[in-house]
Amino acid sequence: MGALAVVKVGTSSITNERGDLDDQALLKLCADLAAAREHGHQIVLVLSGAIAAGMPALKMHQRPSDMSTLQALAAVGQPRLLERVNAMLSAHGVVAGQVLLTPYDFVHRSQYLHARETLQRLLELGVLPIVNENDTVADDEIRYGDNDRLAALVSHLLHAEVLVMLTDTAGLYTADPRQVDDASLIEEIVEVDEALEQVAGGAGTARGSGGMASKLAAAKIASWSGVRAVIAAANAPRVIVDALDGKSVGTAFAAREQRLSSRKLWIAFAQGAHGRIVVDEGARAALVDGNKSLLAAGVREVDGGFDAEQAVEIVGPDRSVFAKGLSRYSAKQLRAAAGKRTGDLPEGLPHEVVHRDDLVVLP
Repeated sequence: MGALAVVKVGTSSITNERGDLDDQALLKLCADLAAAREHGHQIVLVLSGAIAAGMPALKMHQRPSDMSTLQALAAVGQPRLLERVNAMLSAHGVVAGQVLLTPYDFVHRSQYLHARETLQRLLELGVLPIVNENDTVADDEIRYGDNDRLAALVSHLLHAEVLVMLTDTAGLYTADPRQVDDASLIEEIVEVDEALEQVAGGAGTARGSGGMASKLAAAKIASWSGVRAVIAAANAPRVIVDALDGKSVGTAFAAREQRLSSRKLWIAFAQGAHGRIVVDEGARAALVDGNKSLLAAGVREVDGGFDAEQAVEIVGPDRSVFAKGLSRYSAKQLRAAAGKRTGDLPEGLPHEVVHRDDLVVLP
C-alpha cells in the first residue's frame, strides 16, 4: 500500500538563474510525481514559484520587497505556473486541481475540517491537489512567510505519512557546503535542536523566500505532527519515489510518537512570539510536569508589548524558553498583576494568564 505524502517544491528548484521558469526542471518534477502515483502513493503538491513566474511577464529582473508588488506578481504568475504544470501533468494522464489556503484554515475548526474534506475528496477522485498560500491577499500579519511551513501544516491536516521538501541542495549539511569544503550531509535526524537550527542558517537564494532554516522549521512541525520529513535535491533521479519508499535520499527526520493537535501546532510554530513571560521555578514545574495553566502568581517579569490573545514565549529563571502560548493578558495588564495571587487580582481579569489549552511545552 502506498503512502499519503505531501511534496513541497521550492522556487529555486523550478527556475533558472534569471528567475524564469525552467521547463526541464518542471518536466522532471511532473514525471517524478506521476511515477510516485504509479507506485501507489497519494500525493499533495505544495508548489512555490508564483512570484518568480510573474516577474518575466511584468519585465522585472529583481524580486521586489514591498508586499503589494509581490502580491501583484503572484496574481500574474500563479495562473501561468499552474497552466504550465497542468499541461505537463496531463501528458502523464494526471489531473491536477488548485487549492489556496490561508492561516485561518488551520485555526478555525470548521475551516480546518472543510479544507481536509476538500483535499481528501480530490484524492479520492484521483486528482493531484496543488496547494499554495493565497499570496494575492495575504499580508505580513497573516502570512506563513514561506511554503515550507504551509506544507508541514498540510501534512498535519491530512495525517500524511511523509513530507518531502525538494530543494536545490542534497539535504542538511554539517556546515554551508558553499562555504565549507569538508561539510558533510546529515542523513538522519532524530530531534531538531538549537545546534541544528544554527547550522541551517538563512535564506538560500534571492529567488525564494525559504532557505534551509525554514525547511528545518517545517521538518520540526512535521515531526511534531507524527510525520516523517525528508529534505532532498529536486534534480536527483527518482527522488520522490525513493523518498516515499524509505530509501536513503537527502536528510530524513524521524516522526515523534506524540502528535500535537492542530491548534497547539499552530500556537507552537505558525504564530510568531510577541513577547516573553519570565516565570519562577514553581510555575515552570507546574507547566512542564503538572499540565497546569500559568497563573499571575508565578510571573516574575514581562518582556515586550503584546496584546491579549497574542502568542508569547515562556521562559524559566535561567531565561531559556520552555513553552509557548496565547496570553489572556496584555503586557501592560500582566506587569501590574505579576506575582499576585488569584484572589488579589482586580475584578474582571482572567484567573489564568495562559490557559493549559493554549499552551505548548517545548523540548
